[in-house]
Amino acid sequence: MNKTGLLLIVFSWILISPGFSQSSFPISDPVFTDSIIPKIEILIDQDSLQAIYDDVTSYHEYPATFIFHAGTIVDTVKSVGFRLRGNTSRYSPKKSFKISFNTFNPGGKYYGLEKMNINGEHNDPSVIRAKLCWDVLRKFEIPAPRSNHVELYINGNYFGLYINVEHIDEEFVLSRFGNNGGNLYKCLWPADLHFFSSNPDDYKITQGDRRAYDLRTNVEWDNYNDLYQFIYILNTAPKENLPCELEKVFNVADFLKILAFDVVSGNWDGYSYNKNNFYLYQNTSTGKFEYILYDLDNTLGIDWIGRDWGIRNIYDWAKHGEYRPLHNRILEIQQYKDQFSFYVNQLVTEIMDTSSFFPRIDSIHAMISASLTSDPFYSLNYGYTLENFHQSYVQPLWGHVPYGLKPYINTRIEAAKDQLELNGIVPVIKYIKSNHPRLGEFPLVSAFVKDDDPLSAVELMYSINDGPDEIIDMYDNGLNPDLVADDNVYTVSLDPVSSDSRIKYQVKVNDQGGTGELIKPCQPVEIHVFETINPDLVINEFMAGNDQAIADEFGEYDDWVEIYNKDHNAVWMGDKYLSDDLQNPCRWLLPDSILDPGGFILIWADGQNGQGPAHTNFKLKKSGEEIGIFESPQRGSTNIDHLVFGAQLDDFSYGRSTDGGSEWIVFSSSTPGFSNLLTAIPVSGQVESPLLVYPNPANNGMIYFNKLISFRLYDLSGRLFMGKSNVRQFNTGGILPGIYLLRSEKGEIVKIIIQ
Repeated sequence: MNKTGLLLIVFSWILISPGFSQSSFPISDPVFTDSIIPKIEILIDQDSLQAIYDDVTSYHEYPATFIFHAGTIVDTVKSVGFRLRGNTSRYSPKKSFKISFNTFNPGGKYYGLEKMNINGEHNDPSVIRAKLCWDVLRKFEIPAPRSNHVELYINGNYFGLYINVEHIDEEFVLSRFGNNGGNLYKCLWPADLHFFSSNPDDYKITQGDRRAYDLRTNVEWDNYNDLYQFIYILNTAPKENLPCELEKVFNVADFLKILAFDVVSGNWDGYSYNKNNFYLYQNTSTGKFEYILYDLDNTLGIDWIGRDWGIRNIYDWAKHGEYRPLHNRILEIQQYKDQFSFYVNQLVTEIMDTSSFFPRIDSIHAMISASLTSDPFYSLNYGYTLENFHQSYVQPLWGHVPYGLKPYINTRIEAAKDQLELNGIVPVIKYIKSNHPRLGEFPLVSAFVKDDDPLSAVELMYSINDGPDEIIDMYDNGLNPDLVADDNVYTVSLDPVSSDSRIKYQVKVNDQGGTGELIKPCQPVEIHVFETINPDLVINEFMAGNDQAIADEFGEYDDWVEIYNKDHNAVWMGDKYLSDDLQNPCRWLLPDSILDPGGFILIWADGQNGQGPAHTNFKLKKSGEEIGIFESPQRGSTNIDHLVFGAQLDDFSYGRSTDGGSEWIVFSSSTPGFSNLLTAIPVSGQVESPLLVYPNPANNGMIYFNKLISFRLYDLSGRLFMGKSNVRQFNTGGILPGIYLLRSEKGEIVKIIIQ
């Protein structure tokens, strides 16, 4: 290969590599430094502070000044929001607090954080358990909040030793997964993930004054279709199909690590035992839900329900008598159970091995002791003394602390080792990603692969334009195009293609332990290569007030947007985005489809992305807003086309007078999915009688016209489906049920419903 080709690979890989990486782990900036104990000062009107304590159930935020001290750093932020947070801790003498930087200053952040959670940890006499758990998860490469100990002062008074835990919100998921446009659900008791209804809205179940599955992003659309689809697949996919079906919508590989952490750490207040305390985020880069842990103070030997978590069987962890589909169904699959066992073993023999883990505990214990000594609230809940604080590391206390911290870890590690059923695992293959090259660029594929045995081969199986299958080795040697050696990320580049092409690929792995080969994903990934630099795509027509003009395939009258390809070349749409916010270009990824020159694609802007690939996760505002088409983040999120529109009328569309033209007009007869010029064809006076079609809806049989016609039949994405000449009837047998648009040679348009 010549030097130019080599440089092109390097440049292409650098350009797209952020999207190839697995989950990110932000550095522990000064806010989360744990080599010292930072000091947080809150200055607040005394009446406001009293109001907070008078109504502990309130979520009202009061203005305050925030001052942060960490070594030489002293920062002051005025007009932050300050309130109580938590559940039972609200009634504790030592309360927990939330600091919000964007309540009174829209867009306000501190070191990229919109909020800070300052937790009192009143249940844990060692004031260290949650911090240890967050550290273990980070070392275990599981996306989880950062944390550190801090001292809290309010109006000059010392309120004690706290743990500062990173807030889980859109900033958190953006920093971990590279996107934040998906739905983020906070899941609290009784969030058991059972399937009980085919109506997505039925999963908006409430417990007290909150939802069990509480949507925290995209709240204006309140769309639960993605959650419903995940729950439906999880509960109903046959066991033999579960791995392939579930892995399409859920990051199973990382959840198995989280499950191993839960049973080793004794996290009984999470999903598997208590159907509580977790988040689900639909990662828009992968289309899969990510499971995010939350609230880890009831761990490492803390118990409120009379169970011995130190010796509980690792394979019998979930609550008896209550089915947990995400726990039980996954561990019914032998390959998943074996991987779970592998991760448990990794935790107890490496990450939490006492030879390194206990010195870390001792170091934190020594660092926080002085701050704990003068904590005025430490003893108020359970009568703990400074002596009890030190004892809690090595011996049990009364009530909910049946284990000392270190004795629990020793007991749990030994019990888990005795219970482990270690088998050879099939290789773990995850984070399979590829770029979307254009002509002359190198197609690149990356995958994370890990196994308990040496790997004999990691290969890419691929074909071009449905040609013969080819196989090429993937490498983790740090040589181009692989970026880092021995990080378990295997990469390969293919030769550039010189004409429009379709590449299908899968990753195949063989290990030396005799578990055989594994191929992922179950269905080949397909990427399209076109010469579409700066594609000439335009927003051609839209309707933001669809009351009864045209229904989608579900019979719903929703907003829609039509995109037209003015380009002379076909354009692959699957790496481009549509957004109703020009400052948030990656709002919704367009369908994986090819738009031919002069072609149209119809998108339903209905906030119901669970209804199919042509349904967005946002709606349009009839009062007026903006629409934009954007390139992928890897290509700079360049704006391809956009418009800002004002108030719209019901059932009138707004579009270009000619397809792709510059003049915008109001259409009383809209043409979603095909040419705007159709409305300019005068029908009155030229057609002797209006076109009638019957029966309509048609029941997959013969339909009839009231006169001899020639016609073309389009689906709702604007694609030509079929055509007939000089007929008075035709048979719809074999046509999939749905809504179609029939256009006669006279320009008459009739909506056909085939059931």
